[in-house]
Amino acid sequence: MRSADFLANHPVFTHEEYLSARGDRRDRSPRTADSLLIRHVAAGKILHVRRGLYAAVPAGAAPGKFQVDPFLLATKLAPDAAVAYHAALQFWGKAYSVWHRFAVLTRSHLRSLSFQGSEFFGVHPRRAFDGRPDLGGGVVTEAHAGGTVRVTTFERTLVDVLDAPDLGGGWEEIWRSLEMVEYFDLAAVVARTRELGSQLAAARVGFFLEQHREALFVEDHHLKALREQAPRQPRYLDRRRESGRLVKPWNLVVPERVLNRAWAEVA
Repeated sequence: MRSADFLANHPVFTHEEYLSARGDRRDRSPRTADSLLIRHVAAGKILHVRRGLYAAVPAGAAPGKFQVDPFLLATKLAPDAAVAYHAALQFWGKAYSVWHRFAVLTRSHLRSLSFQGSEFFGVHPRRAFDGRPDLGGGVVTEAHAGGTVRVTTFERTLVDVLDAPDLGGGWEEIWRSLEMVEYFDLAAVVARTRELGSQLAAARVGFFLEQHREALFVEDHHLKALREQAPRQPRYLDRRRESGRLVKPWNLVVPERVLNRAWAEVA
């Protein structure tokens, strides 16, 4: 494949992908490919993001001003990389606030990357999903900006951000963002939560669903399945042990601002 054709169809690509695409050429040696990449960078046709990772510069765009799509970039940071947590909500257009920090779900050891004003950092799947393929499931591939993005589903993202609220932006950001999602497959949410095996996560998810029962069409059997896994002793909603009101049957001490969604009063 000619370099021009490859670049037109690979807005962000790895060194290995470039080598593979040139596999049917006589000059397919890695040294020749490396020389071509260096020349393309010098000519302003591609950007060197980090070792082994590049982005194509569209025709007519200035290399110094062109912004690489962060979701395409995140997906290429590791072979199994997937956009996750708040970044997943942002990809789906459901994040209340725009962030420039992108969580990348991967089993690889991923060094953090700062590029064009954005930060990318790796997060390992929970141990409950060790040994399961595709980072434990709940990951889909979506066409985006001339390429493809691997990203967690709405259902996995809901469970993930409630399990790790710091990666979701805190309670107000999580609540406001999840409330922008019109529909969840609740059976998938319940199954994902139970597979996670965390009593605290089950209580958080159950509390959120119960609080949004009408809007999300939550039924008794959804809540019952989560109540079975909720903690038997009171737990704080978050690690900061913020005071609040004990909410039964979830055994969660929920801050008044979350319980009453106080931020909505000043929105």
